[in-house]
Amino acid sequence: MSSLLQRMRNHIIIKNCRVISPGLDLDRATVEVEDGQIKRVLGPENQPPPAEYVATPTHDAHGALLMPGFIDIHTHGAMGADTCDGTETAVRTIAMAKLREGVTTFLPTTLTLPLPNLMAAARAVAAYRHNMDGAQTPGLHIEGPFLNPRFIGAQNPAFVRPPDATEIFALQEITPVLIVSIATEMPGGVDFVNTMTKAGITTSLAHTAATREDFLAAKTAGLTHLTHFCCQQSPLHHRALGVVGSGLLDDDVRLEIISDTIHLNPDMLRLVFKIKPLRQLMLITDSMAASGLGDGTFNLGGLDVTVHKGVARLSPETLAGSTLKFNEGLKHAAHLSGAPLSELVATTSWNQAQSLGLPKVGKIEPGFAADFVLLDHDFAVKSTWIAGTQRFAA
Repeated sequence: MSSLLQRMRNHIIIKNCRVISPGLDLDRATVEVEDGQIKRVLGPENQPPPAEYVATPTHDAHGALLMPGFIDIHTHGAMGADTCDGTETAVRTIAMAKLREGVTTFLPTTLTLPLPNLMAAARAVAAYRHNMDGAQTPGLHIEGPFLNPRFIGAQNPAFVRPPDATEIFALQEITPVLIVSIATEMPGGVDFVNTMTKAGITTSLAHTAATREDFLAAKTAGLTHLTHFCCQQSPLHHRALGVVGSGLLDDDVRLEIISDTIHLNPDMLRLVFKIKPLRQLMLITDSMAASGLGDGTFNLGGLDVTVHKGVARLSPETLAGSTLKFNEGLKHAAHLSGAPLSELVATTSWNQAQSLGLPKVGKIEPGFAADFVLLDHDFAVKSTWIAGTQRFAA
């Protein structure tokens, strides 16, 4: 291959974009990418002469927003596919759907099912990781089966069981496990958190009746996340903080937020954004297989879920995951929080990357991976890029 062709393959320019990255809002910018990494971010005052980019593939953003690719750390499925289908095809279907939402990295998320089903899901993720032609995945998020039956929500109570680290290590042998969501007040829960922490696996409090004291014990053992904050968690009471109150009061633990205005209504979202530092918030979708398919009846871990007007329910009282798309969640967060985009953007990728130790993703600055989403000013996805290669275009 000639040096010119090699340069064209490894070197691209995105111009006329508004770059939004943690601490940065730069209009009429140019981003230069080389070998899958960001080489330069140039403002309007220091644009290079056009001759410098002769023969370099150039994408004109026409003023659109360029953000770090979104990281969805909690998503069960999309477009009729579920992680627990246990097939590489299902994982790939989800990964392709995520590109349309601007997601460049995701954690396929499991349900409360028997260990053989979870192992099949892990094998499917491992197979996809050999050829990640959609959104990338560094590994699994295990939600359940170590939950509290009193707060089971749309998980299957038939398969709830006590915390067992050997199950997680069996899955870890197949593909990396990055997060385990668990009700730490269950017998052995705090010891389980301690074991996971020593193994470098993030634990998150989920489907839980934990008291304030339970929360603090788990945090001391290494707990760092709260799964889908406020949902299926012991509520705030003026004489008992519960998990919701503990999450609002705590200065360290990060909160997953389903910003669909359904799981948390608009006023609750306003309250969370008003009193919590943005560094502690992580937008997620918690999407299920129905995401992207419209209304109908779907299966979730062996349970029938009805989607009506975009809302997924197990029963009139019980929500069952979401049909939310990540860019739509950001749109709601932007409108309800009032935060500058240069600050809010951390909740879409940087916080997730930092919490999981994912290197060189979540910002648009030299040396970081060229993982981008290009959005119009109504947050619709125009294109999604991974390592400087456009993987999706509307």
